[in-house]
Amino acid sequence: MGQIVAWFVEADPALMICDVSAEIAQLSRLCSVPHIKILQHGDRDDEGHQAAYDGAIGVLAPFSGKLAQPEWHSALRNRVFFAGGLGKADSLPEREVARRRLGLDDAREIILVMAGGGGTGFTAAPIAVGARTRPDALWITIGPMARDWHATEPGNLVHHGWVEQAADYIAAADCIIASTGNTTCQQILAAGKPWLAVPEWRYFDEQHRKAECLAAAGMATIRPHLPSSAQAWSRALTETYSHHAPETQRAAIDDHPAERTALWIEGLIARFWNDHPTPVRETLLP
Repeated sequence: MGQIVAWFVEADPALMICDVSAEIAQLSRLCSVPHIKILQHGDRDDEGHQAAYDGAIGVLAPFSGKLAQPEWHSALRNRVFFAGGLGKADSLPEREVARRRLGLDDAREIILVMAGGGGTGFTAAPIAVGARTRPDALWITIGPMARDWHATEPGNLVHHGWVEQAADYIAAADCIIASTGNTTCQQILAAGKPWLAVPEWRYFDEQHRKAECLAAAGMATIRPHLPSSAQAWSRALTETYSHHAPETQRAAIDDHPAERTALWIEGLIARFWNDHPTPVRETLLP
């Protein structure tokens, strides 16, 4: 905290953008540095988070307004800038192009299991049950995967661990199984892929609340945990494919979200410090 305050004195910032730390938001306010608060999913109705939102000059949600939690009141929503797609890769290749890059069969069904770095990822045993349930498909995992001593893995299951070309695997897949972290959500929704979403444990039930919003918006099929039997896997995959709505998914990704967010931030700074808005272009690109 002392280092941040010293930086405030040295840099005299026009604005502080605070992630999920309510404490840093309050520190900024105490030091008379205006702040933007990042809004994440979860049960964050405690006094600390609410004070951080109330004291912000703006609230930034790195996801579509279609994924807002139903209990967020209008006073909060009216201050939120929703930026669906913020943080995703600029573009995804076509399915066929991605498969050629990765050396994958154009005709075979590919089920991709993704795990990120925010938690411990998935365990191999339930994935192995799924792969045996659908033996004609190639099951590929990327990211961390905990190995179970009791797991017997079939030949159609391949673990790649951390990869540089995650976007290619997403584009190549016919179906994706993943948790509901921010970047994961943005990438899958932009790709418009059938998605079985399995939220991981996070503070304030962040991923579980986000999964509920994804299901309510028709953007993913959700399960509280990975299916644990052949029958459960068959039901989950059938539902995931049959309820797939790629147009609905892609509608949650804005055009040029980073540019729109930058203009919004510049406008907040201008209004706060100059008492009048700076005109901005409504159209970002010709």
